[in-house]
Amino acid sequence: MDVRKNGNAAKDPPKDIIQNIIGSFGKYQFYLCILIFLSKYSMAFHQMGIIFLAPKVSYICPDTGNQTCPCDDPVYDRSVFTNTIVMEWNLICGRQWLVSLTQTLFQLGSLFGSALFGVASDKFGRKYTFLLALFVQMSSGIANGYMPTYWSFTLLRFLVGVGVGGTMVTGFVILMEFAGIQYRDSIAAWFSLHYDFGYIIMPGLAYLFRDYAQFQLATSLPMVVFISYVFLLPETPRWLIAAKKTEEAVLILERVARVNNRPTENIRATVEAYEKTLGQTKLRKGNVLDLVRTPALRRNTVCMAFCFFSCSYCVFGVSQYVGQLGGNVFLNVAASATVAAIGAILSMPLMKITGRKTIFVSLFLVCGASLLLLAVSDGGIAVAFACIGLGTGMIIFLVASLYCSEMYPTVVRNAAVGVFTMLSRVGSMVAPFVIGLQARGAWVPAVVFAVPPLAAALVALLLPETKGCRLMTTVEEGEQFAKRKGSAKL
Repeated sequence: MDVRKNGNAAKDPPKDIIQNIIGSFGKYQFYLCILIFLSKYSMAFHQMGIIFLAPKVSYICPDTGNQTCPCDDPVYDRSVFTNTIVMEWNLICGRQWLVSLTQTLFQLGSLFGSALFGVASDKFGRKYTFLLALFVQMSSGIANGYMPTYWSFTLLRFLVGVGVGGTMVTGFVILMEFAGIQYRDSIAAWFSLHYDFGYIIMPGLAYLFRDYAQFQLATSLPMVVFISYVFLLPETPRWLIAAKKTEEAVLILERVARVNNRPTENIRATVEAYEKTLGQTKLRKGNVLDLVRTPALRRNTVCMAFCFFSCSYCVFGVSQYVGQLGGNVFLNVAASATVAAIGAILSMPLMKITGRKTIFVSLFLVCGASLLLLAVSDGGIAVAFACIGLGTGMIIFLVASLYCSEMYPTVVRNAAVGVFTMLSRVGSMVAPFVIGLQARGAWVPAVVFAVPPLAAALVALLLPETKGCRLMTTVEEGEQFAKRKGSAKL
């Protein structure tokens, strides 16, 4: 597993038998990408939907003729939106905090979903865990369009978040376990980019459906097509081999090889020989504790946890800052989504020519520096620095999932992605409170947002490079890989 200093594979690296059998990227991998990418649109609709479920609205209190509090019988301005959850349940004045609670509980649900489904898929398989997450997201989203009370609506938003978190984690790992080394970075970029496409499309749906219930149904009902994934989506051979389900793994590998026009004659013998080598290492199922059980993996886990938190904290906080611009809400959201998409597009050539570690260190520095400059800027220059921070943060976010999937072995890979995604949700839940620090000075939020990414740039120096490395299977392989760079222990 040695690699050159620039991150490329060494002269004689151990062969990835899955990649040798099915190829790095063929018709079957393209087919899988279509299936998984489609799920990203509903994730974007549900995660960012609060913008149009509870947009800022104006009202007049009949007793005063102005927008005052308290107000028992407000008359809302329905010229832009005919009905929102704010209008439906009068979430104004002393009840305004309930709007934030709805989104906070969604993010909490996403946090639980990332960890729960991540661990579950390592134990029970990628396919059915992914399908269950889609079903939770679909059924809760559709039901949410009919909820009669605020609390029932918010409870189902929490469940939608659980489904979104699970779908995101398991879908990404499925793609990574079928793709070849040289295609993983591009697939990771497109995985994120389709989320951004959904984010860009969402304002158009909100423009067509101005009632929150109709908007909720418009973003959830199309998910019914995912029921067909029971028949269309395969289990990953890597997980089947790790779970000692050789017969199923061979059947899937033979089917994929035929579609990709690869030879099928020696697949069974190759897989059985590989399993014997794994047997010599006493292959066992992994769990979350394996992420911190051994010194080198523990170092990587602590460092990656902080990097994920810092990235999400920065991206969601700066996004909220940019979203405070005045003007047309539909155009503003579309513009914000476009910035995210540009970041995803730029990440593709970056990941091809640069190592994961290099991207982490350099872009965390750029992100933090731009936010420090934001603290002493105003007007258009301030917006420009905010966009630089957001754009670099989006690139880091995209690379982080790929970096993590390459750093950990099959038996704990989904658990690692799930735990780190969970920590990123914590960052997104903390970020809105930082905006409130404006009362202590206009420069304070930008400085507070800048500190974690600057610290993350230093922490990332302790991580190994993974570009060009084969995916590992066992915890023992993961520990050996983690020891390859550096000797620091935690």
